[in-house]
Amino acid sequence: MNRGPIRWLREHGVMIFAILALAYMLIPIAVIALFSFNDPTGRYNFEWVGFTTEYWQHPFKITELTDALVVSIRLAFFTALGATALGTLIALALVRYQFFGRRATNLLIVIPMATPEVVIGASLLSFFLTLGIFDLGFTTLLIAHIMFCISFVVVVVRSRLIGFDRRLEEAAADLGSKPLTTFRTVTLPLLAPGVAAAGMLSFALSIDDFVISNFNSGAEVTFPLYIFGANQRGIPVEVNVIATMLFTVTVIAMLAVIIQQRRAEKMADKRADDAKTSAVSLPI
Repeated sequence: MNRGPIRWLREHGVMIFAILALAYMLIPIAVIALFSFNDPTGRYNFEWVGFTTEYWQHPFKITELTDALVVSIRLAFFTALGATALGTLIALALVRYQFFGRRATNLLIVIPMATPEVVIGASLLSFFLTLGIFDLGFTTLLIAHIMFCISFVVVVVRSRLIGFDRRLEEAAADLGSKPLTTFRTVTLPLLAPGVAAAGMLSFALSIDDFVISNFNSGAEVTFPLYIFGANQRGIPVEVNVIATMLFTVTVIAMLAVIIQQRRAEKMADKRADDAKTSAVSLPI
């Protein structure tokens, strides 16, 4: 029996599976980017007609689309700021302090991540209508987005804090550094990659959200809501152009975070090696 093909499949099965998985995830994005160069004859951009760069030359000529994009970017920016600040403080409290209800808080903080968005969106809408303080619009969108992003920030920053070397803070304290100075010069720089990653994750979750925004937006139109509405009458090519731009910016940001994390890890390893060398060279 010829076992050549079977052996080859066994040796390369993982790689083939990885390639198929990546293709499954990335081909739809590649199609969106490809059709941003399409020149459709009608309202629908679903069939390839011909190559053009016309829509890349004027990607923001549709006023409603540009306004919706600006709303989404503004919303995602303030969501990232609010959720990162609150989530980082919560993660610090959960990892470093003992208090009544800490275990329950650790459990409850992840519940929004597991709850269906339609449930969160409907619950928040009922909450806002019952409360009656805010009119549905940008403010309610911001509160809703910060609410569901906090859990993701806590999980990311907490994982960074768990692997944090507290001896660095203790060394700073032994050298006379005040707690606030230690936090600013030692803790925060070492946590920065995790905090930055959590902030970008919040930004991406907010700018992409449709379900919760659909419940709580009122008359405000975000980028996903505009696309959903435009889908009823034909999505313009400019949507493909802007979607490709957003994806490119996201990839660049992810690469920047990865490079920064690797630099931080190398610096930490170098500091550890220097500390070991200094310890060995000290006279006994």
